[in-house]
Amino acid sequence: MRVGLMVPPQFDVGRVVPLARRAEELGYDLLACGEHVFFHVPTPNAFVALSAAAGATSRIRLLSATTVLPVYPAPLAAKMAATLDGVSSGRFELGVGIGGEYPAELRACGVDPAERGARTDESLELLVRLFAGERVHHDGRFWQLDGQRLDPLPLQQPRPPIWVGGRRAPAMRRTARFGDVWMPYMVAPEQLATSLEQVRAGAEAHGRPHDAVCGALFCWAGVGTDGRRAHRTALEVLGRIYQQDFAALAERYVPTGTPAQVAARLAEYAAAGAETVIFAPACPDDEVEPAAEMFIHEVAPALVAA
Repeated sequence: MRVGLMVPPQFDVGRVVPLARRAEELGYDLLACGEHVFFHVPTPNAFVALSAAAGATSRIRLLSATTVLPVYPAPLAAKMAATLDGVSSGRFELGVGIGGEYPAELRACGVDPAERGARTDESLELLVRLFAGERVHHDGRFWQLDGQRLDPLPLQQPRPPIWVGGRRAPAMRRTARFGDVWMPYMVAPEQLATSLEQVRAGAEAHGRPHDAVCGALFCWAGVGTDGRRAHRTALEVLGRIYQQDFAALAERYVPTGTPAQVAARLAEYAAAGAETVIFAPACPDDEVEPAAEMFIHEVAPALVAA
């Protein structure tokens, strides 16, 4: 199993580069960064933050988890992703989502929240074609291209890996058609297993191999030597980020506790088909690095062996 470290959304953007260096030193396979234009807490832009991380590292792969694709014109998203893949020497992985947690950011960018799914689908169709170097003719609902070709292309061909986030049927259909990795969040292990099988069946219906899509998990987690404190802290941090009570959700979807307790819970997701876990530390900023160290040293070995 691969293990990634998420830059928490409230994390001081000035500390992204040191965290990226530390994640690489610790042996993480991926550094992930999400984004919002506007949100409840300070949040960076993933393309910019990961570009900075790219210049400070040489091995760790860089995942946008996730790019809010509807707020971008599709050709611009393709250009930014291809450029980031180039400056990172082919280490970029594009995670996409439709947003919606904060509708005001979509409206501020001129996007009707009701159209975010349709915009994402059309964008993905264009991204796949542009990444492959095709001269694209496209007369769509949102974008029109008259024979344009992306240049320079991404280093990874035919494209950087595309991760699709979500947990509902439209996201699964989107993954089946376009995705290389299915990354749900706030799901139980049995939900992950079921949805991954549905995605793979859908991929086959599109003429793709059954194993064309890998399973992953975006995982908020609270880990500490004092398991009860780790649990309380996770609830406080997530409640502040999402502006809601996380008590009920955490019991089912957010692993918390000692390293052994978190590892045992995540082993259930590994058994359900998760080949990658993106660890999002649910803790204050000043505890992110110690949590990252504890996770890679005391939780990850059990997952890698799973």
